[in-house]
Amino acid sequence: MSKRDLLLELYSNLGTTGAVTFSSKSLVKKMLSFTDLSNAEVIVELGGGDGSITEGIVSRMPESAQLLVFEINESFCKAMRKQFPEDNIQIINDSAENIHLYLKGRKADAIFSSLPFSLISKEATDAILTHSKNSLTSKGKFVQICYSYLLKNLFSKYFSEVQVRFTLKNFPPAFVMICH
Repeated sequence: MSKRDLLLELYSNLGTTGAVTFSSKSLVKKMLSFTDLSNAEVIVELGGGDGSITEGIVSRMPESAQLLVFEINESFCKAMRKQFPEDNIQIINDSAENIHLYLKGRKADAIFSSLPFSLISKEATDAILTHSKNSLTSKGKFVQICYSYLLKNLFSKYFSEVQVRFTLKNFPPAFVMICH
C-alpha cells in the first residue's frame, strides 16, 4: 500500500485513528528515547498505523525479542504484514483491549501507544490501560504519544508515575507521556 493510500485510509477513519497525519521521525525518536530496548524480550505497540513507530522499535530491539503490534484497521494490518514479515513481529488485527490474551501470561518490557484515548469509550480505555499496566514488567514503561496535556490526568489513574515531554518536531506538536 502506497503512502498516499495509507493517508487516504487514515483520513477516512479519523474516528478510530485520531490523527491528521502519521508520526514524524523526530516524534518516534523522542518516544523511543525513554526506553532501553537492548535487552527487551517482549515489546508491544498499540495502534500500528503506517508502521512508522514499528520501524523505530524494530531498529532498536534485539533480534531475539518479540514485538506484538495491535491495529484495528485491516488495511493498515495488511500493509504492515508486508512491511514487517519477520517471524518475531506479530501484526494483530484486534483491539488493544485484548492485549492480555496475546501475551498469554508473559510481561512486556515496554508498551508504546499512539491510541487516540480522547476518542475511545471509557470502558475500552479502562480495559486497555488496566491490561497494559498489568502486562508490564516491574521496570517496564508505557509510553504514549498524544496531543493534549490533559490526558496526563487519565494516565495518572492507572500509573503511579507519569512524566510528560513535549516536541514541536511533529505536525501537530505532540506530548509524550512516560508512565510506570
